[in-house]
Amino acid sequence: MFSKILIANRGEIAVRIIRACKEMGIATVAVFSEADRDSLYVSLADEGVCIGPPKVQDSYLNMAAILTAAVQTGAQAIHPGYGLLSENARFSRLCRECGIVFIGPSPELISLLGDKDTAKRTMREAGVPVVPGCELVQDEETACREAQRIGFPLLIKARAGGGGRGIRLVEHLENVPGAFQAACAEAKAAFGDGACYMEKYLKQVKHIEMQIICDHFGHVVCLGERECSVQRKNQKLLEESPSPFVTPELREQMARAAAAAAGAVQYRNLGTIEFLVDSERNFYFMEMNTRLQVEHPVTEMVTGLDLVKWQIRVAAGLPLGFTQEEIALSGHAIECRINAEDPANNFLPSCGKISLLHIPGGPWVRFDTALYTDYVVPPYYDSLLGKLIVCAQTREEAVRKMRAALCELVIEGVTHTAELQMEILSDPEFLDGTYTTGFMEKRGLLC
Repeated sequence: MFSKILIANRGEIAVRIIRACKEMGIATVAVFSEADRDSLYVSLADEGVCIGPPKVQDSYLNMAAILTAAVQTGAQAIHPGYGLLSENARFSRLCRECGIVFIGPSPELISLLGDKDTAKRTMREAGVPVVPGCELVQDEETACREAQRIGFPLLIKARAGGGGRGIRLVEHLENVPGAFQAACAEAKAAFGDGACYMEKYLKQVKHIEMQIICDHFGHVVCLGERECSVQRKNQKLLEESPSPFVTPELREQMARAAAAAAGAVQYRNLGTIEFLVDSERNFYFMEMNTRLQVEHPVTEMVTGLDLVKWQIRVAAGLPLGFTQEEIALSGHAIECRINAEDPANNFLPSCGKISLLHIPGGPWVRFDTALYTDYVVPPYYDSLLGKLIVCAQTREEAVRKMRAALCELVIEGVTHTAELQMEILSDPEFLDGTYTTGFMEKRGLLC
């Protein structure tokens, strides 16, 4: 087992990883930008190293600075969290070259599955259903020709996309050239890779993801599904597990497909297979995320497993301590993301000093955050303030528990989305579980 781990991330996920390491008796190193010098995770870590100015390009994406910090502090492994460098194959490869364990899959797997076009071909060959579409498109003329073959509406998607960037919805042929150019340009700016492909846009679908974990001894375990259909511009706002839409039969089918997907590439560590599911409960592979997901706490709540600890154990070469037959979902969990944004003002980001903070409590209520009173929310990073998670015996009880927790949550000093989450939880379509990825748009909350 590792004796020291460097956390190459910030905010609530850095706090989350540090807590897991403390419980495992592992020393931690926090890296931070000048803007994050007074952050909670920095004070919780055993050591801290400043790696640059506030901008992510100069700090949290500065591979040389992070690796230098790891070598100088004697860290044996790096946990990348989510976002930032967590799915960067070059960073994973550099870790390996420096003799440092990257807590995640190999650079080869990250490259393979990060290329969404190649990933879809791989899954198709493994017998996993995929959304109808085409492979990489080289120019506007080809895009128009393929669009006519696929049919409208369709999505133009970046090969290296993520977080909703590099995606354009197209409903008419005349809009294809402009949308193709825009998607390629956005992908090039965001990921350094402007390659795009196209696929059929499935309306009224559910976004369901299956959590898997695989060790180095060939064991693949599926930890059930998460319902992620409440989204704004392809960014998830609320997640729950289990999905109110997934039947036991469908769960078993999707778990088998997820295991087949993992087996097809000999996957290692934690991963998530994302599917789109139509009204007839047909499911289609969308992508695979080769990292810890933001919404991992709902899976932890219903399985009783600490996913961060198991990531670390697997990376250290230990076998899984459980089998597929031992996994049983218990209760119902919901996670609400609380973002520093103003829903009444086009979701304008908010920053400033936290003048008052009260975190909800009670049985099976959890708030993953890096906030504290007088903390200054900086303008440079993701707007996530924290994740409020609850678990109860039934979905109805979980909804009531989440409403109570949201009512108790107090964050003053910045504008945030807690009231929006209350609206979502009170909507009849959410309550009956029939909501789809178009839920927010139908309510005029997509702007």
